[in-house]
Amino acid sequence: MKNFNMHSTTIRRFRAFCLIAVVMLAAGCSSFRLGYNNGDTLMYWWLNSYLDFDSDQSGTVKKDIAKIFQWHRKSELDDYGRLLAKAKGQLAGNPTQADLLTNYREAMVLSMRVANYAIPELSRMARSAKPSQIANMEQKFASTNETYRKKFLKGDAEKRQKVRYKKSMTQLELWFGNFSNEQEAALRKASDARPLNNEFWYEERLLRQKNILAALRKIQSEKLGQEATQTVIQNLIKDMFARFEAPDRKPFFDASIAGTNEMVLTAIRIATPEQKAHAQKRMQGWIDDFNELAAKNGK
Repeated sequence: MKNFNMHSTTIRRFRAFCLIAVVMLAAGCSSFRLGYNNGDTLMYWWLNSYLDFDSDQSGTVKKDIAKIFQWHRKSELDDYGRLLAKAKGQLAGNPTQADLLTNYREAMVLSMRVANYAIPELSRMARSAKPSQIANMEQKFASTNETYRKKFLKGDAEKRQKVRYKKSMTQLELWFGNFSNEQEAALRKASDARPLNNEFWYEERLLRQKNILAALRKIQSEKLGQEATQTVIQNLIKDMFARFEAPDRKPFFDASIAGTNEMVLTAIRIATPEQKAHAQKRMQGWIDDFNELAAKNGK
């Protein structure tokens, strides 16, 4: 099953580097294939909102994004289909914490693979960034941080628990459909049992942004070549993923993942046959989309 941690999901946390974010964004649409096939355009728009590319940069960035998506269509979609098919099979039985943790780690590997493949393209984009564009990114970060603070850092623990629960339920209902009041009560209990520390996630967010800006400014001010820039980007990506294993962060990350997995397991345990059938139908639809897209793009 998909991990429903609204803060720690890898795809969301590293979307500047993991272009697969477009895949998951598109999954919320009525047609996955339509979203995915327009993913290069969506990714360009997202990146442009941060860097505001000029006419010279625009063409190169679009070509680089297209190259990444072409590789992803040909090389990665089968693995997404296999992972989802495995999760679908687990849903029919009695999956465990270990099963969901293995799925999470496999999804992490897939995200890392996309990020690492994109290093040359990300490096070209970073080398072309101008001081004014880096400043624009900093302002965009500040704006999104303000939105985050208003949503997740206001109110007491009860209010924060409720916001997190509602966000998770939006995802669960996408899979299972509507829940009864009794089911919602059980899911709320499982949601509230998860570690709650929005300040922790905010600090991680700020650090990630600080490191991105520092890397871009280093590349720009020192006029680094392509090879040196790729090293900077590679180290930046490595550090982002390595933070999950940092001694001072790992206990909280692990507890958060375990708590989220337990909420998913709760949903599976209490789901009616009709709700499970709803989830399996949706998952099979995605699997079919993955397979069709892979076949269409040269698999």
